[in-house]
Amino acid sequence: MDSLTVKRYLPWVVAAALFMEQLDSTIVNTAVPAMAASFHVAPLSLKVVVASYILSLAVCIPVSGWMADRFGTRRVFGSAVVVFTLSSLLCGLSLNVPMLVAARILQGMGAAMMMPVGRLTIIRTFPKTELLRAMNFVILPALIGPLLGPTIGGLIVHWLPWRIIFFINIPVGLAALLLIHRYMPDYHGDGRRPLDVIGLVLFGAGTALLSWLLEVFGEHDIGAAPATVTFLISMVLLAAYVWHARRTRYPLLRLALFRVRTFRVSVAGGFITRLGLGGLPFLLPLLYQVGLGFPAWQSGLLMMPAAAAAMGMKVFSIGILRRFGFRRILIVNTLLMGVTISLFALVGSATPIMAIVFLGLTQGFFNSLQFSSMNAMAYADIGESDSSMASTLASSMQQMSMSFGLACGSLITAWFLGDLPQTDQAAVTTALHYAFLTLGGLTFISSLSFWTLRATDGENVSRGVTIVADEPA
Repeated sequence: MDSLTVKRYLPWVVAAALFMEQLDSTIVNTAVPAMAASFHVAPLSLKVVVASYILSLAVCIPVSGWMADRFGTRRVFGSAVVVFTLSSLLCGLSLNVPMLVAARILQGMGAAMMMPVGRLTIIRTFPKTELLRAMNFVILPALIGPLLGPTIGGLIVHWLPWRIIFFINIPVGLAALLLIHRYMPDYHGDGRRPLDVIGLVLFGAGTALLSWLLEVFGEHDIGAAPATVTFLISMVLLAAYVWHARRTRYPLLRLALFRVRTFRVSVAGGFITRLGLGGLPFLLPLLYQVGLGFPAWQSGLLMMPAAAAAMGMKVFSIGILRRFGFRRILIVNTLLMGVTISLFALVGSATPIMAIVFLGLTQGFFNSLQFSSMNAMAYADIGESDSSMASTLASSMQQMSMSFGLACGSLITAWFLGDLPQTDQAAVTTALHYAFLTLGGLTFISSLSFWTLRATDGENVSRGVTIVADEPA
């Protein structure tokens, strides 16, 4: 198998698996009422079906890099797809809530291995001069999956049994396995480092508690005191991990990589940017359904222009980054994203549909350029020996930022809504408008993190210029 063939098909292999994962993370939400009716339980009790998946992801992502180094990228990625596909079948065959939760935990374990290991394989296969084009292609599932999930889920539940939302993963998973067998390279780590069990317990428990809290916060089944205690415990566990990681030779996540400027700005700075963006997939359907009175399927269709724009953006992003560089693009593009988020505060019942579609297209265009830039620049100065650790660390931070972003959007909306009932259409719409303005302002502020970049940062990715990397201590 020659390198040209691998480079041609590997992005499709990774993209197919990641699309399956990203689609599944959102498609379940629209099926909760139908699943609740099938199991004869209250819809709120099925929150655990969503939370169990998030928890499993948070715990298992940090160990993915160690597994890839130890057992090889092809074996781990292939096994992850097998686990995800099999667990999808088990989800669809579940007869009660405990069976479904168990299958969702297994599904999260498979998904946790796919994202970082797939990205690691891309980084090791493509040289820095070709990395932007490859990452530009692979990032599409992360942009499109969450947008299409509610639409596809709503259509399936409307016309077919809810179990189909899990069964659609089976043909995609089988196709991915065939591609993995034929085109997936097998990379191993340079040495066999031991698994940091203490770090796994500390970081896994801390992120699991924090992810669970963010997933259920605001529901009626958790009060302020338990939430505060849970938050403090998670912070103590994560702080203990930081202390432990600085004193062990082989940490689970090597935090010293944050000393590499391009990696630090992309991952840590991008974390702040995602706080503003992470709430949109949750808030926009509320605006369309509550504020505009559209049915769920029509609300889902209004999310699709952003997905179409994200796909179209990959045609232009390489040329844009080559011409203007990462620093200028990330600063300006972040400000433009803040503008578009804020403009959703003007959307009301009198807003023309075409104006909403245009705003969605603009948002998708800027989002795609932002994520492509941040994800490609993160590895611009990362050496091959650190690529596994960098991929795992970046994936862990991105998973946490997704949870924070969703919680941030819902909490801001609840703050402005106050004690008013959620059935009050005018009050909910006003609260959503204030939330969009707040998130837009937060995105504006996050652009400051990209001012620390240098004009030449990332040129070995965007222009093919060889630059000496910052060495982590």
